[in-house]
Amino acid sequence: MTVSPLIWGITIVAILALLAFDYFFHIRKAHVPTLKEAAIWSGLYVGLAIIFGILVLIFGGAARGSEYFAGYITEKALSVDNLFVFLIIIASFRVPREDQQKVLLFGIVFSLLARTGFIFLGAALINSFAWVFYAFGLILLITAGNLLKPGPEHGGEADNFIIRLARKFFHTSDHYDGDRLFTMENGKKVLTPMLLVMVAIGGTDLLFALDSIPAIFGLTQNVYVVFTATAFSLMGLRQLYFLIDGLLDRLIYLSYGLAAILAFIGVKLILHALHENNLPFIHDGQPVPVFEITTGLSLTVIIGALFITVLASLLSKAGKAQTSINNARRHAVSYLDLEYTADPAERERIYGALLEEVRQIEQMDPKYRNKAKDVDTIRAEVAEAHRQHEQYLAR
Repeated sequence: MTVSPLIWGITIVAILALLAFDYFFHIRKAHVPTLKEAAIWSGLYVGLAIIFGILVLIFGGAARGSEYFAGYITEKALSVDNLFVFLIIIASFRVPREDQQKVLLFGIVFSLLARTGFIFLGAALINSFAWVFYAFGLILLITAGNLLKPGPEHGGEADNFIIRLARKFFHTSDHYDGDRLFTMENGKKVLTPMLLVMVAIGGTDLLFALDSIPAIFGLTQNVYVVFTATAFSLMGLRQLYFLIDGLLDRLIYLSYGLAAILAFIGVKLILHALHENNLPFIHDGQPVPVFEITTGLSLTVIIGALFITVLASLLSKAGKAQTSINNARRHAVSYLDLEYTADPAERERIYGALLEEVRQIEQMDPKYRNKAKDVDTIRAEVAEAHRQHEQYLAR
């Protein structure tokens, strides 16, 4: 499928227009999006991605259309997994609820820029060096193995090296000043946590790109399809964050599904590399006659792996218990943090959610309830939230 410069230009302008619309009509005025708002816009962006895929099918043919949908689904799944890390970073920096949308939009824009750079770099390397497919395949196999390692999922400190340097060499504040990146404190201009959290998000986006771009190049080498599938997978990620907020922890088996997908694509890349082989120390520099995985099979494996792991997660009693416990802790901490939100209605919503989660925890099987980490700390935080709410009502 050959894409003219005009189509490239129209596509880029359309994506920039969507991002500008998102900023000026939804984010410029800080607010907490409702569930209805998040659901409508998430559905709209998914609908746009599907319509675009149908256009690719019509004008590019069945092969390119299948490659687009395989790439879009894979990148969307990886983007949802990335939301876990965004959640940790946002919680670590105690970003006020009203300003979280702006942080997420910055993360999406930076991620799009980073991945676009990696896309064109990857395409240049593929066109020049056939052995790059071996490298991409090994990267994906290593990433899949890391996803299966035991330990705290999606953990890690948001305080990365760049953040520590910024705090060491620049004046920084521990308090937000709306969505400003700089503020005045004791007569000095200082960095706000808003700037630091954006740096942390940007740093993690670069790491995400190292995994996602080899994955989609394992499904298609058409640069236009790679770019559009990646771009549409990122569109609507901000709304999706608020739509499934609180349910992310429920997807306890998602990492297994992603590991299976990345390993599968890694094997596909290595098989393709063998088929195109020109390395002198492999088969005397001649192509190796191996089975090549079709796009149709790739699409089937991707959808099947995601369906099984998401369904297993949603049906898991352990996952449901962990979700309720994690959400109870998060809402208790948010309620106790006076900087989390200045909106009284939002604080009431948080407390109402906390009450519902406590009710669910009390009804669950003790064997699941008692497996939670730091259960005594969580109980203390919930009790303190109850106490402060009673004081608030007594005023």
